[in-house]
Order: sequence, then structure tokens, then C-alpha cells
Amino acid sequence: MIRLFLTLILLFPLVAQAQGLSDFDGNPRTLDEFTGKGKWVVVMIWAHNCPLCNQEVQKFDIFHAEHEDRDAMVLGISIDGGYHDQKAREFIDRHELEFPNLIGDARSVARLHVDLTGQRLVGTPTFLLFAPSGELVGMQVGPLEPETIEAFMQKNTQNLVAP
Repeated sequence: MIRLFLTLILLFPLVAQAQGLSDFDGNPRTLDEFTGKGKWVVVMIWAHNCPLCNQEVQKFDIFHAEHEDRDAMVLGISIDGGYHDQKAREFIDRHELEFPNLIGDARSVARLHVDLTGQRLVGTPTFLLFAPSGELVGMQVGPLEPETIEAFMQKNTQNLVAP
């Protein structure tokens, strides 16, 4: 039993690295650290040089600020890892983003997207919506209005609470 526990502890960092994500300090991170914690999680997959990402990100920073203490949060995932780490940091700084952001190389993020959705990552921004339980319940490629997410959350939270 102790051997199994120690094996699991030793493998945990490998699981985190398997997703290919890290925070901007280089620490391996996973989506599971953010999802399934009783809040809706809006994941925005972005690239520093994506015109739509640059247009959309501010709306989601506001959404995060309005919801983080109540019912939802935003998590950014940059596909700029490996070659454009600094440009990704500049994107975060330029937009003064308050929501947490992770980074991975394009291949790792694309593989994570396939694992989650069964579909190829076709562009940025791509939004994923996780229910408070951690279940993936929505995906959108391209622009998305925060009001659409709020309406979805309200409708589906009521469905979760209804007898």
C-alpha cells in the first residue's frame, strides 16, 4: 500500500508535465487544479499575435473580476510556449490581465484540446467551459460574448439546482 502511494506521488509531476502546461514561473500545472472546484471555469486558449485574442481578452478579464468571488473564473492558456514565452508575458502585461494564465507549446495545447474535446484545435481564441463539477460542457472557436456564458451559466445552474 505504501509502495503504491509513493509511486502515485512520484508520478504526479509526470501527469502534470503530460499536459505540457506550466505557469509563467515554469512550474508544471494542470487543468484539474482549476476545474471541478465548485465554480464555472472559462478557459481561453490564446496566442500573443492573434488579433481576435487581443480584442476578446479584455472582456474576459472584466468577466473574471465580476465573477471570481462568486461563481466563475477565467483561465488563460497561451500556445506560445517554447519560442514566444516573452511575447506571451508581454501580452499579459499589455492587457493587465488579472486572471491566471498558463503556457504550453502549440503541440501540447493542441493535444490537450483533442484529449478534452475529441476535436482538433483549429484556431485562437478557443473557449472551453467547464461546469462547477469539472465537466466540459461547452466549446467555442472565435469570438464569444461573456453575456452568452453568463446566460448559459444561469440556465444550467438552475437546471443543476432544480429537483
